[in-house]
Amino acid sequence: MFHGALSALVTPFRDGAIDEKALRELVEWQIQSGVDGLVPCGSTGESATLTHAEHEQAIKLVIDQARRRVPVIAGTGSNSTAEAIRLTAYAREAGADGALLISPYYNKPTQDGIFRHYKAIATAVDLPLIVYNIPGRTGSNIAPETFARMCEVRNIAGVKEASGSMDQCSDILKFCGDRLTMLAGDDSLTLPLMAMGAKGVISVITNVTPREMHELAAAGLAGDFARARELHFRMLPLMRTLFLETNPIPVKQACAFMGKCTNEVRMPLVPMTPAAAEKLRAAMRELRLV
Repeated sequence: MFHGALSALVTPFRDGAIDEKALRELVEWQIQSGVDGLVPCGSTGESATLTHAEHEQAIKLVIDQARRRVPVIAGTGSNSTAEAIRLTAYAREAGADGALLISPYYNKPTQDGIFRHYKAIATAVDLPLIVYNIPGRTGSNIAPETFARMCEVRNIAGVKEASGSMDQCSDILKFCGDRLTMLAGDDSLTLPLMAMGAKGVISVITNVTPREMHELAAAGLAGDFARARELHFRMLPLMRTLFLETNPIPVKQACAFMGKCTNEVRMPLVPMTPAAAEKLRAAMRELRLV
């Protein structure tokens, strides 16, 4: 259902509020550059510090600006099952094509608790769900066997896998590859995961190189791994530099270097340190982005 390079959008801020003009312009540039989908209000969109009203504002704005030209998968996850259901229901009513839901963080539920969390959301809201597994942020991992159980739940359509473990990804694809769509959660692992059967990536780097990442994913889907490797190695230094500090601090700075938005992030995140920002600028200069 979802494939290619889907952009995990930053949320532009100005003077403490969502910069609607900058967000609309970012969405338009992304679509014109060929991205295969838009993902507002994920980790890259600083969802953890958005108010509920702002969360809904950002989702609605992206859906309105996209005008059905590409799918919009709204970030609606929470460590509270009831809250995740409410946010997902709002996304459906607003016209989203799917929802991205992070595994419950801080609570550290059991594998059965994780399964029941997603099943409850899938049962309550008739919308395709992408399960987001990122143990480095949540404090718990979704086991391949749990994904195998999720395959049987209507509306659970895929997984954004950001465990960083190729062994785990291999097992998920082995158990579920014909029933769940795997999307890479790390830009640098897009190529190897697509070689194993993943269908694309929910990407950070697309905020600054949307066309190139779309082309990499398209090449992978077409089986043209020579072209995919060429693009992978070209972008790899920037992929790494965008994680010198906690995401989305560097990508916000990169967007600011390109004039797409300010580099304003919300506390407890702080702007990129000058030394790291200079390394980022150098990596962007190599790609002629600045």
